[in-house]
Amino acid sequence: MARVLISMPESFLGKIDELASWESRSRSELIREALRTYITRNQIRNTGIADKNARILEALLD
Repeated sequence: MARVLISMPESFLGKIDELASWESRSRSELIREALRTYITRNQIRNTGIADKNARILEALLD
């Protein structure tokens, strides 16, 4: 697995560590899940925008 170095405020890292501890997970797994969720939501949002644009274009062409 590749490693990535990121920077963040200490207070934010503290919140991540608290949540990871509360959920009995590693910091890395918590961050991976957060990024998977972000990517999925972004894909869904972009699909919705593309669908909306396609409907507008179809209406204009009719």
